[in-house]
Amino acid sequence: MSYRWVFADNPSDDLLKTLQSDLNVPRNIARLLSLRGVDNFEKARSFFRPDLSLLHDPFLMQDMEPASARLCQAIRNHETVVIYGDYDVDGTTATALMFLFLKRFGLEPHYYIPHRYKEGYGINPEGIEFAEQKGADLIVSVDCGITAIEEAKRAREKGIDLVICDHHTVGSEIPDAHAVLDPKRPDCTYPFDGLSGAGVAFKLIQAITSRLGLHQDIYTPYLDLVAISTASDIVPIVDENRILMREGLKIINTNPLPGIEELLQLIRMEKGQISTSNIVFSVGPRINAAGRMGDAATAVQLLISTDKEEAKRLAKDLEKINLRRRETDAKTTLQATKMVEEEYKLCDLSSMVLHHPNWHLGVIGIVASRLVDSFGRPAIMLSTVDGKIKGSARSIKGFNIYNALKECEDLLEQFGGHEFAAGLTIKKDCLAAFRTRMDEIAGKMLKEVDFSPELEIDDHLRIDEITARFWKLLHQFEPFGPGNRQPVFVADDVQISMASIVGKNHLRLKVRQGMSGLFDAIGFHLGEFLPLVQNPTKRLSIAYEIEENHWMGRRSLQLRIKDIKENLPAQDPSEHPVS
Repeated sequence: MSYRWVFADNPSDDLLKTLQSDLNVPRNIARLLSLRGVDNFEKARSFFRPDLSLLHDPFLMQDMEPASARLCQAIRNHETVVIYGDYDVDGTTATALMFLFLKRFGLEPHYYIPHRYKEGYGINPEGIEFAEQKGADLIVSVDCGITAIEEAKRAREKGIDLVICDHHTVGSEIPDAHAVLDPKRPDCTYPFDGLSGAGVAFKLIQAITSRLGLHQDIYTPYLDLVAISTASDIVPIVDENRILMREGLKIINTNPLPGIEELLQLIRMEKGQISTSNIVFSVGPRINAAGRMGDAATAVQLLISTDKEEAKRLAKDLEKINLRRRETDAKTTLQATKMVEEEYKLCDLSSMVLHHPNWHLGVIGIVASRLVDSFGRPAIMLSTVDGKIKGSARSIKGFNIYNALKECEDLLEQFGGHEFAAGLTIKKDCLAAFRTRMDEIAGKMLKEVDFSPELEIDDHLRIDEITARFWKLLHQFEPFGPGNRQPVFVADDVQISMASIVGKNHLRLKVRQGMSGLFDAIGFHLGEFLPLVQNPTKRLSIAYEIEENHWMGRRSLQLRIKDIKENLPAQDPSEHPVS
């Protein structure tokens, strides 16, 4: 797939000159900083040196005083606590985080994760009943609870206190709980509302630690859980998240929890080299697999395990579940792609609403994302579960899928989510009407150009400008993620000296530009460009990221190609032969 290259706006020359002078950095580094909102020396110092001392005061969050006081009471009185989580990677890591923290004080907390298909998302009556059976004095919900209006009343009626830690969008009413922590509350003035569910739970832990007069060392061993949550839940890697991500990666790369360490060993990921992208594409999906296939208990058990042999067994169990998930995922992707290609005329449609009664609810969100990538349109994948049509929606830039679903509210039993992703249940006999209306809404909001995916370009960067000093400075921009994505550069008039296909349709290149030396380059899933790059008469423009390649104990820089476009023909076709 070829992208529309969209170049970032040019910062003012005065700003760039000031940053260059104050920070003693090249102009292209100053530009990258300015594009990320770093426009003075103090911001640059915080950006390049994020640490826990820069975290916001947790007591700035609405209801943190009563929430932390109630947990301190539970710790002092050795009360029975139930941690109520969610079945995704954010929910399971948040559950493990709170569980392990309370265990440090001698408590024996219980946890409850609803079954994805039997119970669905959020606090439910079965969970409240579980807490009652355990004799719970307190329920702490993590990554859920902000919509639990009736469930909060039910807990109160049973004499169980409820502290909610959530990060999802707040509805018209806030649950009547002992305390409700959610930085998205309209009445909350906390400086940052982009935390993950585990991030909000961490802020509660930070407040408890402060209230008890303890050192931060008591919670730093669990920052690997916060980092996995932050990366996997696709929250912005800015502000506190960037600090938590950076500090958590240090733990993952040096001394992770036993369950995480065994999982890393099983999938052959070497400590010291694990990045945000490794978590997003390798670690997170495996932890998520348990909940996607039904029961997230295996994931929580792995994350809270303190026994090496138990952790090793649980990691293997999780990998088996993940293999089942991948098989189901691949089968569903093939079916959905075939359905789009054979049954849809995309030139006449602005959205895709696909339904198959037997699709697995745990993978259709992933498949919907793939359809968006492949066909450039919002995608809604639907299955039938217990007679109800349920599904997941994914969107493209410029189309708020949550707002679109709100316009279809009369056709839906329930829905929830955010701009790019949502879940929904359709009312009986309303599928056809929903499909028609969703396409009408998308057709009004989207133009033809919106269906071509964008590739955001930070700057032009000549290959000979990739020096050791430049890489050292660029490396300090990590960890990357939404809001601080890995910079994408463009080099024009590039010559190819070698091109081949490796692995599953990956493009392996050696490239040069002018008098630069040769650079290794890899373009994942870009085999379609092989005829173009093998043509010696072509001069090409490449969009690329810079990364460090580790192989056989050696490190080297390589370019990760994102897209290729034809530039100018070579003056001498024989000048740079392609092998």
